[in-house]
Amino acid sequence: MKKILLILLLLICLPAYAQDAAPLPEKSTLEQNLSHEAKKIESNSDDKFITFSFENDSIGSGADQNYTNGVRLSYFDVNSPFPDFAHKIADLVPTFSINETSSVFYSVGQNLYTPKDISSAQQDPDDRPWAAFLYGSIGMASITGNHVDELEATIGVIGPLALGEQVQKAVHRHVTQSPQPKGWSNQLKNEPALILSAQRRWPQAMYYETSGLALTAAPYLGASLGNVYTYASSGISARISPSSSRWSDTPQRVRPAMTGTGFFETPDDSWDWYIFGGIEGRAVARNIFLDGNTFTDSHSVDKFPLVGDANIGVAFTYGDARISYTLVRRTREFKTQDSADMFGAISLAYKF
Repeated sequence: MKKILLILLLLICLPAYAQDAAPLPEKSTLEQNLSHEAKKIESNSDDKFITFSFENDSIGSGADQNYTNGVRLSYFDVNSPFPDFAHKIADLVPTFSINETSSVFYSVGQNLYTPKDISSAQQDPDDRPWAAFLYGSIGMASITGNHVDELEATIGVIGPLALGEQVQKAVHRHVTQSPQPKGWSNQLKNEPALILSAQRRWPQAMYYETSGLALTAAPYLGASLGNVYTYASSGISARISPSSSRWSDTPQRVRPAMTGTGFFETPDDSWDWYIFGGIEGRAVARNIFLDGNTFTDSHSVDKFPLVGDANIGVAFTYGDARISYTLVRRTREFKTQDSADMFGAISLAYKF
């Protein structure tokens, strides 16, 4: 995984290479394809998508530790009118432009983090803090030139007000019949949360089509700034799919992973599929779930400045509905962590 992280640093140069390699007299194939897709999105202005994402270590490694649960409900409205404050946010970012392809998405979610031993009422000094995060987000996506830009602003709360203890105890008692967590009295204290995130993707920087199948690879760059997360990221995602669904977006995930918009194409013959995977590296300056509270004293652990994710998954679309599963392996995030983390992600989406 360390080698993967080094490779990801080289990906920063990849988008520039993809642009420079295009013939100068004409638009590159990528720009032509994106221009076609932009017109398609503009003509389908009534498309709306609702997506429920569920991430849990029980559907990955089968454990109950570290990043133990994440849920996110998102509403993506293609070509929706932007609220005034969204225009103000966009104006602050010189690389982002609102145009006829711009769309908006709204999300609410909750993340839970626990140490390895949830049966102990004492905080393990060598393990991560107990923490919960409850939030709401507004995001914007635009096609410009040969790339897709995304912005997202997130506000929320960390601490007892995020209701992590109540949710985990209720699920363990009534759904999974798992042992009751006893250490929530040690969780991070209440703190307002703010994250501003930006991301640029080159969705078809590498594209190959044969026998009705499309093989794509999409490099991307991103960054988040705030008292919850502050990091820079770089990665690449790859996919094999029927040519008819090559524009379907990656299934939505929970940050710090690449979230995606939730957009997918409705198949002509009722159902469709694709297989996807990718790697991502993050240079982390702040992670409140390891560093502890910003303004008050709290438990913390020594984090690693570089973290890597590797994922593989499959998605199936039937009519106006899509379901996907992703398996994620994340490198150790703090120095006293026993091993890399593994968790699964299920995404259910509906287009209307």
